[in-house]
Amino acid sequence: MTAGMTAGPVAGAGAGADTGAATGADGAVQVDRILAALADPTRRLVLEVLGGRRECSATTIARSTPVSRQAVVKHLAVLDEAGLVAGRRVGREVLFQVRPEGLRLAASWMADLAAAWDRRLRWLKETAESGVE
Repeated sequence: MTAGMTAGPVAGAGAGADTGAATGADGAVQVDRILAALADPTRRLVLEVLGGRRECSATTIARSTPVSRQAVVKHLAVLDEAGLVAGRRVGREVLFQVRPEGLRLAASWMADLAAAWDRRLRWLKETAESGVE
């Protein structure tokens, strides 16, 4: 999301229009972090590789990506900050796994935003077709 965009109500979507679960300040910040993290194609690849496994290390992920282990670790840190992955230490290794809650939050926000736009477009169509000036 860019500065100034929020996960709140969509102007003109009708009285009480709301984009749902991510409308509070904390939810908006979380959705912003998730979308920012997913904006990078390498992070999406890291998340995809990790999603195909129960859990794995940065070294294992690096073997399936075109970037170094160190780069994978940095991408995992961003994904962790966004709430999309979690790591746990097992001996000297950190094993990561996907946290689907963050993806569900972003998907819910997008679905609610789409519904608000559908309401706006339906109102616009009905207004145009009614011939009211």
